[in-house]
Amino acid sequence: MDQIRPAAVRKIPCVLMRGGTSRGPYFLESDLPADPAARDRVLLAAMGSPHSLQVDGIGGGHALTSKVAIVAPASRPGADVDYLFAQVSVDRAFVDWSPNCGNMLSGVAPFAIEAGLVPAADGETTVRIFNRNTKGLIEATVRTPGGTVAYDGEAAIDGVAGTAAPIRLVFLDAVGSKTAGLFPSGQRAEEIDGVRVTLADYAMPMMLAAAADLGIVGDEAPEMLDRDAALIGRIQALRLEAGRRMGLGDVSGLVVPKVGLLSAPRRGGTLTSRYFVPDRCHRSHAVTGGLCVAVASRTPGTVAYDLASPAEGEARRAVAVEHPSGRIDIDLAFAADGTVTRAGVVRTARRIFEGSLLVPAAAFG
Repeated sequence: MDQIRPAAVRKIPCVLMRGGTSRGPYFLESDLPADPAARDRVLLAAMGSPHSLQVDGIGGGHALTSKVAIVAPASRPGADVDYLFAQVSVDRAFVDWSPNCGNMLSGVAPFAIEAGLVPAADGETTVRIFNRNTKGLIEATVRTPGGTVAYDGEAAIDGVAGTAAPIRLVFLDAVGSKTAGLFPSGQRAEEIDGVRVTLADYAMPMMLAAAADLGIVGDEAPEMLDRDAALIGRIQALRLEAGRRMGLGDVSGLVVPKVGLLSAPRRGGTLTSRYFVPDRCHRSHAVTGGLCVAVASRTPGTVAYDLASPAEGEARRAVAVEHPSGRIDIDLAFAADGTVTRAGVVRTARRIFEGSLLVPAAAFG
């Protein structure tokens, strides 16, 4: 077996990590093919796509566990490392490079430090991450006592069992991540096929609508929503038009814009969200999507603002987005004119395994 392995497969150094409420492999860019088509083939083979269970790879058969983080030395001043995110389709031979993923982003700083790309300070280390997908800059602060990444700690995030060391993420320039601005259509609210929506882009392009306008209460379990074929079909039809209006073109094969169906809070938060990725409901909530919902909830005239619990003064800064597994807490900073200047959130991460991923040599071309 060892004699034929070099001809049949190739080894790629890989670290599997949980980042926030997602999980996937983290690679150094230098360990992957430089040719984009070959890189796509390698990632599809690595994850086991296309197959609903991804049994021939390390994917988990769900969009939340079919994600890849690629890390490289910084390509521009002001950043420490580059981060490129890939959403690998489960049931299609397709890799989507259009979105960012804030949950996988949670693991980038620890991975970069342990890969030797960033020197660790004694106590805490802040890593400035340039996200190539959205051209945005994020600061990630990691605990590094004695110059070593700490994963154990007291921070808990809903959707993940237990506690871990906190990783503070601050998004510095997330307005218009993939479009022309915060409201790329030029309106804070508009109608698509009789449904009032907000088309917003803060960290993630999203179509926001009131859950009631789509015929649901808004606090249903994701499994129940996934089984509602009529609802999923309706969401997708609206999303296609939303993508066109946001300047994204034909989004039928893309995962952006994402969709948030919103309703009033139930558990003391700011509002409730059911986040679609885009044709299945997230079991918790994406970080980037949470940021977009949070900013919209503090912007008058949007669908989110009308459904959110009101707040004035400093209370506006704290936004809690309730989701199926609990809530995600977001801290906003505002300029004098009321616009959001930055948004912060706490996540956790865990290094699960490290070693070599075996990929069929044919995938490299």
